[in-house]
Amino acid sequence: MQTVTPLETGVMFWAGRDSLAELKGMGVRCGQLGIAGGVALTDAFAAEWKAALAEHEFALITVFAAYDGEDYADIPTVERTVGFIPRATRAVRVARTLEISDFAAKIGAPGIACHIGFVPHDTANPDYLSVREAVRQVCDHAARYGQTFALETGQEPAATLLQFFKDVARPNLRINFDPANMILYGTGDPIEALKLLAPHVVSVHAKDGDWPPKDQPGALGTERPLGQGSVGIPKFVATLKEIGYSSSLNIERETEPQDVRIADIRMAVGLLSGLK
Repeated sequence: MQTVTPLETGVMFWAGRDSLAELKGMGVRCGQLGIAGGVALTDAFAAEWKAALAEHEFALITVFAAYDGEDYADIPTVERTVGFIPRATRAVRVARTLEISDFAAKIGAPGIACHIGFVPHDTANPDYLSVREAVRQVCDHAARYGQTFALETGQEPAATLLQFFKDVARPNLRINFDPANMILYGTGDPIEALKLLAPHVVSVHAKDGDWPPKDQPGALGTERPLGQGSVGIPKFVATLKEIGYSSSLNIERETEPQDVRIADIRMAVGLLSGLK
């Protein structure tokens, strides 16, 4: 597996959607691989990805798990459908995450990640306790491979996430820090959150967005092309340098159609190259 240099530009890309050859054509040689819930994690699929990564000399930072049935339409829908919080799908999704860990080990990825959903503020809440045990289970499984398990930021304030980390008490539990998510969910200033969570940050998304509209309770903010939202990307990159972050800046852009998404990623690659 290839290594990355501090603050090297990477991309969050998806199996079945993106091409390593196209990413390499942008000058990118590292990133995070997203796996949708319906993808069969067969030995053949793992062998295919391992060969492709080797052929393109592409460094994989993380394998991200997404789950069937998740919906990011608005905040109430996210609360009902995303991650480990929904009780009806919790066991299936935890099992899927363990399979993602097995898959990541087969292709040589050092870590896995996901959205676990909105962590309750009340540490005595039954869902808080159940999700805490689920995260411990995933951490212990991933530790057998020497992997980290990263939780994506944004769906709760940084202080709540920090308390959850203390309660889980697993050394390989980490954070994939997404500054735009803090804004999109209205959960706090991303720069201050990054400083608070810095000791746990193992990977980051380079993503931008604007705050939720004040006159629409429950609405999410709007994702924007990198540099065109409210994050303040130059300050974000400068803060990463200040805290000693040493891994890649993984551009995430989730929009349609695909040609617009790719154009926005290409633009972001150029933007980040001027900030290092």
